[in-house]
Amino acid sequence: MKFWIGVTDNKWFEFLSARSPDEVNFWRPSGLGSFQAVPTDSLFLFKLHSPHNFIAGGGFFIKHSNVPLSLAWEAFGEKTEPLH
Repeated sequence: MKFWIGVTDNKWFEFLSARSPDEVNFWRPSGLGSFQAVPTDSLFLFKLHSPHNFIAGGGFFIKHSNVPLSLAWEAFGEKTEPLH
């Protein structure tokens, strides 16, 4: 089985965990080009930064879209996080 791991911020993970969202959306600052690193429907795991260094959750990668940051925040609010 193939899977991908993204490193996520510890405080952001705690923030989202307290809210139990139905989905989480990630973005990257460049916003240019297409994100093709992870195939659709692939298992995507979330690892916490040091000092925790463990897998804290996971989900399935569904889709990549290039949208302005303001639109991402308007659509997803606090369920969006930058990739590090």
